[in-house]
Amino acid sequence: MVHQMNEEIRDKEVRLISATGEQLGIMSAKAALDIAAEQDLDLVKISPNAVPPVCKVMDYGKFRFEQTKREKEAKKNQRVVEIKEVRMSPGIDVNDFNVKLRNAQKFLGEGNRVKVTVRFRGREMAHTNIGEELLNKFAEQCGEVATVDKNPKLDGRHMTMFLSPKAAKEPKK
Repeated sequence: MVHQMNEEIRDKEVRLISATGEQLGIMSAKAALDIAAEQDLDLVKISPNAVPPVCKVMDYGKFRFEQTKREKEAKKNQRVVEIKEVRMSPGIDVNDFNVKLRNAQKFLGEGNRVKVTVRFRGREMAHTNIGEELLNKFAEQCGEVATVDKNPKLDGRHMTMFLSPKAAKEPKK
């Protein structure tokens, strides 16, 4: 947000707030600018839509620095949740299944969502129930670290299911 400051403020009268935060009342923009100059500070319009506009006497450089610092802090605390995908086929072997399961649990432990996909090829399409059982078994095995977002759903030759981490656990960094 770009603030008007000092000579850029062209309003006839403004409501002035001092550097300490107390109301100094409504006065002409020229008088407010004189008060700011006396204190070696800037006059900054903080609420342009108010009637009359609200201006504050402050050190604008320090204000911008604090604002960018707050924005950086907020950005640092923000976490982007990725969707990781685990793919299987209906004829998957037990050991392969366990490897996929461990990977999914690792992704969930990191706080990411997991999309579990079973791909059907050729005549496997006649036995989609096998894929559904496989996905349900997968969800059951991940039960302690994840909740099912979307139940298994057939979409063309793929059956997909979404898992998301349980909210109780904090993601590891």
